Amino acid sequence: MPKLTDTQTIILSRAATRPGNLAMPLPEGLHGAAAQKAVTAMITRGWLEEVDADLRRGEPLWRETGDGHGTTLVATEAGLEAIGIEPVAASAVATARGAKPQPDAEPAPTTEANDTPKPVAIRAGTKQAQIIALLQRPEGASIAEIVEATGWLAHSARGLISGGLKKKLGLQITSVKEQGRGSVYRIG
Repeated sequence: MPKLTDTQTIILSRAATRPGNLAMPLPEGLHGAAAQKAVTAMITRGWLEEVDADLRRGEPLWRETGDGHGTTLVATEAGLEAIGIEPVAASAVATARGAKPQPDAEPAPTTEANDTPKPVAIRAGTKQAQIIALLQRPEGASIAEIVEATGWLAHSARGLISGGLKKKLGLQITSVKEQGRGSVYRIG
């Protein structure tokens, strides 16, 4: 793991919790030459990326480009990995940012009450990551196997599957009753 300063760790940690991995706004008190130096170093290392800001969605600006537009900062997959977070949706967000809007398409709703799950990063080595690995196997995993691997109670494992994985992360999880194993869950 690379050596990060406290400021770099704070910027990347906050970005990991925000929709689209936005690194803006920067921590309070970080402005001027100090902010420029920290951000330039992080862009050079590939931890942050400057992208066009979507002013209609109210994204904060890093700098103005002079043509009525501006840029904002987004944490990259390398940046998330630098703080020990395994990116789940960082590439999907980057692809969505690069996509050109269709001329005939209706504009996307800009309300915060949108039903789509926010991009979330998963830390490697956590029990949630263990369960996802079990569910990704071709044979899937039963609740008993998840309980054995994590030491959790059965209701906690079911709660993570329905709430944490299906609702929060938006993963497509299927359940099939199998002879001798009971309900077997798989990420489809």
